[in-house]
Amino acid sequence: MNTRRQFLIRAPIGLLGVAAACRGETPGGGGASPGATTATPGAPVAFGTAPLTGPEVTAATFAEAEKLARVTHSPAERQMMADSWRRTLAATMERRTGPRAIALPPELSPATTWNPVQATGAAVPTRDRFVRSAGDPGALPASDPDIAFAPVTSLSRWIERRQLTSLRLTEIYLARIAEHDPTLRCIITLNADGARAQARAADAEIAAGRYRGPLHGIPYGVKDLLDTAGIATTYGAEPFRTRVPAEDSVVVKRLHDAGAVLLAKLSLGALALNDIWFGGQTMNPWLLEEGASGSSAGPGSATAAALVGFSIGSETGGSIVAPSMRCGVTGLRPTFGRVARTGAMTLCWSLDKLGPMTRGVEDSMLVLQAIAGPDAGDVSSVPSRLDYDAAAPVTGLKVGVFPAWMREAPATEVDRAALDSLRTLGLVPVDLTWPDMPHSALMNILFSEAAAAFEKLTLSGDAATLKVQIPDAWPNLFRMSRFLTAVDFVQADRLRRRFAQEIATMFTRVDVLLVPSLRDEMLTVTNFTGQPSLTVRTGFVQVGEARSDWAPDPANPLPKFDPPRRVPHGVTLVGRLFDEGTVMRVGVALERASGVAAERPAGF
Repeated sequence: MNTRRQFLIRAPIGLLGVAAACRGETPGGGGASPGATTATPGAPVAFGTAPLTGPEVTAATFAEAEKLARVTHSPAERQMMADSWRRTLAATMERRTGPRAIALPPELSPATTWNPVQATGAAVPTRDRFVRSAGDPGALPASDPDIAFAPVTSLSRWIERRQLTSLRLTEIYLARIAEHDPTLRCIITLNADGARAQARAADAEIAAGRYRGPLHGIPYGVKDLLDTAGIATTYGAEPFRTRVPAEDSVVVKRLHDAGAVLLAKLSLGALALNDIWFGGQTMNPWLLEEGASGSSAGPGSATAAALVGFSIGSETGGSIVAPSMRCGVTGLRPTFGRVARTGAMTLCWSLDKLGPMTRGVEDSMLVLQAIAGPDAGDVSSVPSRLDYDAAAPVTGLKVGVFPAWMREAPATEVDRAALDSLRTLGLVPVDLTWPDMPHSALMNILFSEAAAAFEKLTLSGDAATLKVQIPDAWPNLFRMSRFLTAVDFVQADRLRRRFAQEIATMFTRVDVLLVPSLRDEMLTVTNFTGQPSLTVRTGFVQVGEARSDWAPDPANPLPKFDPPRRVPHGVTLVGRLFDEGTVMRVGVALERASGVAAERPAGF
């Protein structure tokens, strides 16, 4: 039986200790202190018997707190809470404020983990298959910019055939970084000497016949929240700018094993929010008057401007999707658990994902193949199969669409044209209805976990040293999140499972979803449910004003343009859990049908 008495008997040792101290017993000992009354044998420990602890509170304290929690109590109820709080619940905060306070490092994940497959019982691929395109990349271009902008699918073939050396490609990108990064501010730490050494080693291996695969010799950059041994990993934030890890993150190790060349640590909005870091704002190569979006700002900007062959970004709530769309690159957000995050900055244990940002759709799959897989350091990572065949047809696949979303902002003519292209390719549109549930309530989970991950930074006051101190930046959000209720967190977690079930039901009817990339409901919910997504450029739109991820600031209006500027626009495909293969097949077909992948930002 799960009775109150049995619960109390099993109460945590800390609570038993404070209750014993209240009765005068010697904690952990076998007798009572002098003058103490011996407890009746067999009497259970009870709440409300601990010594008083914590600051004084009154009924008025709870009346004010009710405004934050959006609950209402009677005066008598408030008074009872005020009289008992310091004896009943304040002791539960001993972990942070008591004599046995303990620091919990970010790599220590919560005991509860999010497993999207377990939450829904969804089916996952049962076959391991990876067949890349067999296309001929053609002759090696004569100009360095043409080489730099080539996708990995082409670069890898030229390197494999020894028409291009890794060292030459590395020097091309280093020269472009020197020319363009002062404007873009997309690189935090350059690994020039290390990259040259890795490139020479790759060329020597390939010359000796030891070709490791399609990433061998390809220079890349990683968002500066992935640890790199002996190279600063700063999280884009002032308090961490001198932080130098001793080990590589698992993703960096796997890319090293694949023979890729680490060229640079790329910018991110401080602590993975938007596009401003301690070095300034990272800019969009297509429109230099606006930021690159975030938080994977550096990967988006550097990949779009061809300063790297490919990059690794991360997403918690849109940080791959948003910069990929704005900068006109391909962004793959893998299924939650597909790629181990060991050695990556923790923002939210149950949401963070690592994925590739590239100039071509199939490039993303080449990178995913190299970095996927579980690791003991990430308890949420799981073994999974990757089933992808570039030659498999897409005819007959069913694409889910939410009709109202396609008719209203943020959808554009580009989104609607993408749906027409899929029809032409033989896919079958299926109209779906979005569940009418409060998706914003899920954000309690993100804000609570993020505030926990950076609790030390907040409580020490070091959050005040971050460059951006405005209402919608992390310092203020971390502070406010201290006042979210644990009950609402649990209810949000239950709502998360409900949304996961709704999405799983949708995928019994369709193979992929086509959605406007920045539709808030979809961007939020599919991050919480763990679905994979692919954002791919399919056209261009006209903008009369620069775009920003930050709340409007009347004192600093965004630049306006007359005539409007032409910028890339991408749509997003969302797939079943662990079914990146189907999403990518549709993405490759849509990229080819759109015919805009080869266009470059002017001046680069």
